[in-house]
Amino acid sequence: MDEIEVEAVESLEPGVAGGTAEYILYGGKGGVGKTTMAAATGLASAFDGTATLVVSTDPAHSLGDVFGTAVPNTPTKLREDVPLYGVEIDPDAALQEVGVFGDEGSMGGIESLLGDAGIDPLMDGQFPGADEAAAMQLLLDYLDDERFDRIVVDTAPTGHTLRLLELPELMETMVGRMAAFRERLGSLGDQFAGLFGEEPESEEPNPGLKEQAARIEHLRGLLQDPGKTDFRIVTVPEEMAVEEAKRLDGRLQEFEIPVSTVIVNRVMEPVEEIVPEVPAGEYVSPHLGDCPFCARRWEVQQSALERAQTLFMNYDVKRVPLFADEVQGTDMLRLVGACLE
Repeated sequence: MDEIEVEAVESLEPGVAGGTAEYILYGGKGGVGKTTMAAATGLASAFDGTATLVVSTDPAHSLGDVFGTAVPNTPTKLREDVPLYGVEIDPDAALQEVGVFGDEGSMGGIESLLGDAGIDPLMDGQFPGADEAAAMQLLLDYLDDERFDRIVVDTAPTGHTLRLLELPELMETMVGRMAAFRERLGSLGDQFAGLFGEEPESEEPNPGLKEQAARIEHLRGLLQDPGKTDFRIVTVPEEMAVEEAKRLDGRLQEFEIPVSTVIVNRVMEPVEEIVPEVPAGEYVSPHLGDCPFCARRWEVQQSALERAQTLFMNYDVKRVPLFADEVQGTDMLRLVGACLE
């Protein structure tokens, strides 16, 4: 199959692909193409001359596969011709590197007190979201990194993303529980005070934990700022997926996260109907008249697309076609970027 001429998508005007927001996040259920959209947006932004970092917070990383190059767990320049950087955050490695309470390489000494059981007396089990909190601490560092003018985030699947937004409340709960636990210990608590990251005379239950909660709250504040952040929901043309995207939108509204765009990926229509610069027939597309299966799937997709247009009538609904080839490498990513303009 011939490749599209690069000139057709050489310059991306400010819009969905390049955008003007400092922080662009892609969210949705697993397997809908968030990584592809984030990579295409990051590449379009970099080709526009904007120093862009593409961050993957999804534990099942595939950013390197899409870019066709290794993406390490520290921000690294991926190309020499454009200012494109990438990083895949490993939550477990982040927990070992920075800890969850801001104590480098540890969890503030708590595991020494409680052993392999984690924080069992406090939370009736392992601290939920510890690795995610550590990953968010790294993400905050990247958001404040002056090397980058734009951050594009490929978020973890829906449930993980929402838990991250709930972390400030979770940590405040932990602060209270730690204080109650320490009070039960009585005078023994003073002997173990250092394990909680404080001096025995300190009245604070855990300054490190409160500081981390404040940092996560700062992150949420950035995400809630429509002047800085643009959250884009990715889905596929299936009614169940569209309904789940609507539920995600509802939760994001609860957290006051600004959403501007819904992207329906893998639509069975010719790419030239979405990107007029592409010559007709340049890319293989489904022949609905010759394929009863394709025709039936298109009926299903049309119904889902109509539902998406109804549910998201106040948003910009974009379509990205189902390609015969994998979306990988510069040419295909730039084509997807053109679909997102």
